[in-house]
Amino acid sequence: MQIYDITVAISSETPIYKGDPGVEITAFKAIANGATANVSQLAFGAHTGTHVDAPNHFIDGTKRVHELDPQKLMGLCRVVEIASDVIAIEPEHVGDIAGVERVLFKTRNSEFWSTPEDGFRADFTYITPATATLLADSGVVLVGIDYLSIEKSGSPGRPVHVTLLQNEIVILEGVDLRNIEPGEYELICAPLKYDGATGDGSPTRTFLIRNLITGWTG
Repeated sequence: MQIYDITVAISSETPIYKGDPGVEITAFKAIANGATANVSQLAFGAHTGTHVDAPNHFIDGTKRVHELDPQKLMGLCRVVEIASDVIAIEPEHVGDIAGVERVLFKTRNSEFWSTPEDGFRADFTYITPATATLLADSGVVLVGIDYLSIEKSGSPGRPVHVTLLQNEIVILEGVDLRNIEPGEYELICAPLKYDGATGDGSPTRTFLIRNLITGWTG
């Protein structure tokens, strides 16, 4: 069994979606300064690094992150590799997903994580509204992509997010798939369980697990 950590580490260098809060990680208490323990203080937006979107992100009055169904966050998952020359992921790029409940798209975006000093990249690969509809109609419960948004930057009305979230499909954004081959895995996605503000999303520690003998999860 091989465990892959596909989480982007949160630091002052982590690219942030344009307009979102920045990252501040400080030592609230430090043994080196005479304190009895080291205590860090973290401040960043709910959509920093690898994170999930809850329905309330774009549909006010709907489920918040602490209300997400944990069964959607764990289970069999397919990683679909998209050709590097594809910017807009259309239905024909998805392939046969009959019976697939969780899908992660590996795109040219993953290489963006190799150069965090470039900051936020607005030219990332994204899924189209037609693909969002296909995924929703296929019964998928979680959809992920390897950059900070699943939808084209600045898309009016955010139709991709709305289509997925109104069907209570978990959106997982910002995964690092540089070292992941396409295929079948077991997904473990563990967002913070907090209750407050609008509960629109949360950073998450996320893993893929693969059986090395068979190539399948289990």
